Amino acid sequence: MARVSTGLTAETAVAEFLKQSGYEILDRNWKTKVCEIDIVACRSRTVFFIEVKYRSSLRQGGGFEYILARKLKQMEFAAKIWNQRHGWDGDWRLVAAAVSGPDHQSVDLIEIF
Repeated sequence: MARVSTGLTAETAVAEFLKQSGYEILDRNWKTKVCEIDIVACRSRTVFFIEVKYRSSLRQGGGFEYILARKLKQMEFAAKIWNQRHGWDGDWRLVAAAVSGPDHQSVDLIEIF
């Protein structure tokens, strides 16, 4: 349960960061039977599908190192399903968010697709 709580805290930190940066949060923890998207946000007529990774320290690498090719395929698949179900045929991007520090104080974003 602690991992779930920590993950939700990291996702909340990213959502707040996005809001302060001018994004509108459309969905959080959107799920189907086969996939999940941590955060769906929109800015400037582009939808962003965001995977959040948290690390309390960087000793074993940051969150970006844990987004592997398999996860990228899952993200793309989930994004396509979300787009279809919501009737979105505009621009969209996949984004990774790395959160670090014991108080979730560091948030970095990188566009990956």
